[in-house]
Amino acid sequence: MRSIPDALRESAVPLAVRFDTPRLDAELLMAHALGLSRADMLLRQHDLSVPDSFAALVARRIAGEPIAHIIGSRDFWTISLTVTPDVLIPRPDSETLIEAAVDHFAAGAPATILDLGTGSGALLLAALSQWPQARGLGVDASPAALAVAQGNADRLGLADRATFRLGDWGQGIAGPFDLLLINPPYIGLSEPLSGDVLRDPPAALFAGEDGLADYRRIAPALPRLIAPGGIAAIEIGHAQRASVSALLADQGLAVAVRKDLAGHDRCLVARHAC
Repeated sequence: MRSIPDALRESAVPLAVRFDTPRLDAELLMAHALGLSRADMLLRQHDLSVPDSFAALVARRIAGEPIAHIIGSRDFWTISLTVTPDVLIPRPDSETLIEAAVDHFAAGAPATILDLGTGSGALLLAALSQWPQARGLGVDASPAALAVAQGNADRLGLADRATFRLGDWGQGIAGPFDLLLINPPYIGLSEPLSGDVLRDPPAALFAGEDGLADYRRIAPALPRLIAPGGIAAIEIGHAQRASVSALLADQGLAVAVRKDLAGHDRCLVARHAC
């Protein structure tokens, strides 16, 4: 019978043909097959047997299915979220928005949070876990996504501070809020895609020919939604700094940029100009 270290090493070989993190993928799949956390699996790997289900999980990954869909969850910031094909898979780049908010509110926590395009609830629930006294509202146009977000809030014990509602960006939302977290679709219709993003819901990815359609709809609502002293942290594509900044400046907002870990422009921080 193969040992777990041998199975991890062998399965990483075909995974490496298609993916950038073959060893990590193999470890996450093994942990899922064993019903353990990855940390527990690694600690106990020499004392456990390879489960029969592991090979099928690896085959699904090789066929292109995202890890988050196979195991049904994704870690984000300090929380773990249930993920389904109905929502965008939370990615580390989006944690840049939470980092920007943590820096801005270093001297005092936000009391009210608005997450536009909440999806799985990742940004809102990460923020609520960061600031235990805050309350927040997550808005999404997809009922299926809202069901995932509500389930995540329930499972994380945050449902008493998180409210979710069907909506169209900021329309009909009464503000203001101390913190806005916004990750809209920003991919142009003709842009090529590859990897796990191909399995994300198209409505969460594409925003017209130039990728700016939703920013154009969101920007006019921001001056009334951002509280005095508050900010909107807005995710952008790596080449959209100038174009989205101009849309925000046209609304009288001051804009700063924050880069992700790869050094790409990733988050615009908008506030009322003094």
